[in-house]
Amino acid sequence: MTDAARLAAELTGRRAHLSAQLVELEAELQAPLAADFAEQASESEESQALEGLEAARRHEIADIDATLARLGNGSYGICTECGAPIAAGRLAALPTAIRCISCAS
Repeated sequence: MTDAARLAAELTGRRAHLSAQLVELEAELQAPLAADFAEQASESEESQALEGLEAARRHEIADIDATLARLGNGSYGICTECGAPIAAGRLAALPTAIRCISCAS
């Protein structure tokens, strides 16, 4: 298996995991509120935290989708701002990186 194929498989697995988490988060967010007002306040705070997690998962899925597209079209590992190669160490640490370290900072 090539490095690109291995990375694509890892990202696809991560995407599936995140998608499953999204389903669980959405189910929790759709649960009816308790009848007790104090409990509703607590559930409201929990819902806000869950919405934050949901947004983060959706953002990560979008990053993965964009990375898979770059792998497919041959532009993976090329900085979207300056066109220079992104260092292998940066890609190892953050496979969804779209900018080289100079452009990212």
